[in-house]
Amino acid sequence: MCYIAEGRSGACDRYANDNGNLIRLDPLTILENRENTGANVVPFLEREWDGDIVAGPETFVTAIGAGTTYPDYKPAPFIVASEVDGVDMVTVVTEGIFSYCGVKLKIDTDRHLGDECALVRSEGEVIGHVTTSEYGSQMLSLGGVHHLTGGSKKEGRITCSTMLALCNGETADLTIDGGAELTVQAGKAPTINGALEERMRVGCGSATVGMFAAQWKGLVDEVVVVDDHITGVMSEHQAGKVIGWEPTGIKINGRRSTPGRYFQVAEPGTGWGGTNLTDPLAIISKFDAKTARPGLSVLMVSTTGEHAAYFELDDELLPVQQEMPDRLLPSVRRIEENCEPALTSVLFMAGAGGSLRSGVTEHPVGLTRSVQNSLTYVSCGGAPVYTWPGGGITFMTDVTRLPQNAFGYVPTPALVAPLEFTMRADDYRALGGHMDYVVPLAEAIEGKTGRQNDHLLKGRRAVSSSSGNPWPAGSDNYPWRKANP
Repeated sequence: MCYIAEGRSGACDRYANDNGNLIRLDPLTILENRENTGANVVPFLEREWDGDIVAGPETFVTAIGAGTTYPDYKPAPFIVASEVDGVDMVTVVTEGIFSYCGVKLKIDTDRHLGDECALVRSEGEVIGHVTTSEYGSQMLSLGGVHHLTGGSKKEGRITCSTMLALCNGETADLTIDGGAELTVQAGKAPTINGALEERMRVGCGSATVGMFAAQWKGLVDEVVVVDDHITGVMSEHQAGKVIGWEPTGIKINGRRSTPGRYFQVAEPGTGWGGTNLTDPLAIISKFDAKTARPGLSVLMVSTTGEHAAYFELDDELLPVQQEMPDRLLPSVRRIEENCEPALTSVLFMAGAGGSLRSGVTEHPVGLTRSVQNSLTYVSCGGAPVYTWPGGGITFMTDVTRLPQNAFGYVPTPALVAPLEFTMRADDYRALGGHMDYVVPLAEAIEGKTGRQNDHLLKGRRAVSSSSGNPWPAGSDNYPWRKANP
């Protein structure tokens, strides 16, 4: 139902009208399992292929640029036959149009970004919410059918454009109600309230005490690792007890858990250890005169080593800040050195249900069961996916493992993502696959679309399979291979 004038492209910039022919504009992306593959686009419509891409067991046709037969009353654009390790295989290749999709963000930081369920906005529009804090990371959930189709047109449009930018490796500016302002990009360090985050924490306060207890023994009388979640106190902690740490009489403001572990020492924030503290002494209630003594030394440090301060008790048993002794500097630096770089992880998540499955088979539930039984391997632009247990085909993929600009959109609004379903030819036949539409790999690489397609391909490009990705057509992806090595 998209009407495109002669010589123009459609609203989604995916298709164009060329002398009455519907042309898929993005190049068909073909993976080659070798290094230094060129990525030059070779047009189908202007000249013949020069032979750089040769069909073989290490060549895989992805759905990037393949087009779609949505709403899939016809078979998928490519149903490709190949041979892998002596086994006849079939790969069904199609671009999926997803209203039911979202983006999960893992942002490595101790800083408080916002309360759970706080709204996340882009250009003022609500596009998601804050979810749980995980170990050294804050999690955001963006998109979903509610924001794409359940709100205003502007909300849906901005939700779609923000997710598209993130999935294609571009930056996105986000604000969290009552919380932080963010600039995020897949595989890059986040910028939080204008400051670039450098590292995620080495562990919680309790874990940090456990990791470095032996290194601090004999250098300082007390160590407090400030953390919004679990603050660690060396002299009370089991790690300190095991190595003979002497009590100091310190009293901490907060809810005591097991010995040496304290919850809720302060409110969440962007200060020390993800708290709102600029002065760490605020969490110390007092030192017990029965145990403490003047001159007792205290190191207070955050879980990233970004904040650190040294104190000694005066005659009134009050901590007074002193210059950090040289003997303690290496241990603070060691915390920093053991922190991983802060990154933003972007995972695309979608449900491959509905009519998409009928483009694969005449018996849609058969595809679902085949995926659930690991007889069908699902890939997204050649990248591996995690398929959730339970009903349906709900999958997630790390967008950094796909080739560049693998995602598109339609003005519905919805995202367009590449999907490939690979299985043995016998299994494809058994689940009611469209066997009459299977084409050899060599023909697919030449861009010979099947009779089911109402579009032509503009061009193709060869890219190397991303390092660390399993080969999507590899027989090692299947239980039958493991049973018959």
